[in-house]
Amino acid sequence: MAADKTANERKLNKKMIERIIIMHNLIKSGVYPNIAAIKKHYLSTTGYKDVGEATIYRDINTLQVNFKAPLEFDRQRNGYYYMDDNWEFALNQISTDEVFYLSSAKTLLSSFEGTPMYREIADVIDFVTDTQTAGKSALLKRIAIPPTPKVIIDDDTWHVVMNALRGNFIIEFDYNGRWNTATTHRRVRPYQILLEDGMYFLFGWDENASNKGNKAAPEGAERLFCMNRIKNLTRTGTTFKLPENFDFTSRCSGGKFGAFMESHPDRYAIEFKGSGRQYVKDCIWADDQVITDDDEALTTTITFTSAQSQKVLEWVLAQGRYARPTAPEWFVKCWKDEVRGMAEVAGVGK
Repeated sequence: MAADKTANERKLNKKMIERIIIMHNLIKSGVYPNIAAIKKHYLSTTGYKDVGEATIYRDINTLQVNFKAPLEFDRQRNGYYYMDDNWEFALNQISTDEVFYLSSAKTLLSSFEGTPMYREIADVIDFVTDTQTAGKSALLKRIAIPPTPKVIIDDDTWHVVMNALRGNFIIEFDYNGRWNTATTHRRVRPYQILLEDGMYFLFGWDENASNKGNKAAPEGAERLFCMNRIKNLTRTGTTFKLPENFDFTSRCSGGKFGAFMESHPDRYAIEFKGSGRQYVKDCIWADDQVITDDDEALTTTITFTSAQSQKVLEWVLAQGRYARPTAPEWFVKCWKDEVRGMAEVAGVGK
């Protein structure tokens, strides 16, 4: 019973799992290895200088207790064997496809390389995939992410925010916005970290946010913060109750245009011409989108609901001459003002 308790209380870690996988494969091969043989094989496989025999004994106990391995010692052959030849260690059963998809997930996150989150996730994926048999991940070279801009997040900022998320602690920091570049002090109840195009955003309730003179509104408001602009960050000792509906996705009213939100959604209509006609059909831009072709006018129109006007405007402008908003009226005006400003900068019409 004491041995069982010791095994159950042992915390599994990467190095332990590495030893157990190597040990398991050796035992599975049918050579009846003893402790000395397991130690020699482990050191030759990993290149490590030493491992204690007591550690190997504990790993064997972990296999038997935690993983229910039918592992026994054959005194005549002076080595360990499995009573059930069909028994397999769970991590050793990862298929070629599963290794591929795990490693592909790491590739898809490569735009966040150099950040604390990427390093932690990459370490886990590398460990699981690297402990598998050679050749399973050869296909990975056939999938890649084109180079994209990257944002460097301070490690201390990342760890303080993660700690606050785990314990629902209020945080305080100084911040410079994209439009309001003046430094302001914020006191925030952090809800989520959002990932977009290599950038990290913090979504939460800003207790210092202005409600634009609306006295009936509660104090503060939900806000997004680009994490690389957060300075002088501290975690307070004050906790908050996380709302049931804290997910950022629900604030976008079905729009899928990234990290931006507004309190009031609107219905948009965007007309596409030329190469834009196929482009707009390539993705789902909103939950309720409707795409209509007019082959006589050679246009394709998409209508949808979103609460992300700034992102929608940037999306339309990115299509240049091939996209034109037709509704709502206020949005059409914003687009025209932006186009006029661009023409002025370009010296067009002078």
